[in-house]
Amino acid sequence: MGLNFRGEFNQKVDGKGRMSIPADFRRVLEEGDPRYPEHPNPRVVVLYGPHLKNYLQAYTIEAMAEIEAGITSMPRGSEQRKRLSRMILSKSWETEIDRDGRIVLPKERREQIGLEGECAMVAMGDHFEIWNRSTYEELDAAEDAAFLDEMGPDFDPLSLLPTGA
Repeated sequence: MGLNFRGEFNQKVDGKGRMSIPADFRRVLEEGDPRYPEHPNPRVVVLYGPHLKNYLQAYTIEAMAEIEAGITSMPRGSEQRKRLSRMILSKSWETEIDRDGRIVLPKERREQIGLEGECAMVAMGDHFEIWNRSTYEELDAAEDAAFLDEMGPDFDPLSLLPTGA
């Protein structure tokens, strides 16, 4: 099992859409790119499908290849395969991290999530999310509060893991 994305990072986004990828995230992207280290700039796949309302998802090359394999293993001509292909394969974009550790998000992607000034990059294990920082902080706090209220005052999140995990 390879490296996973961990942590939350706030990054500045300039007027051209350039943003630094945190060094910890770059290590995961390097490990998940079969071209690395022969090609020293690792690649990342950004998913921006219509099911993502407030954020974008970013995957390693290998993680996206697993997703693609899952889609192509579905029956040809099936409605599910067609829907997933359109929502995921046609709505993903591969880019390279430049030598300064940055990517450039196109204007359309920034507008989709209302991204200006500062973003939050949030680890999700096998991928990370890119949010407008204030949107993320508001939604995350509200979702955490609701979840903890539902689970009770003595709730331990590790208790949700399967036995032996």
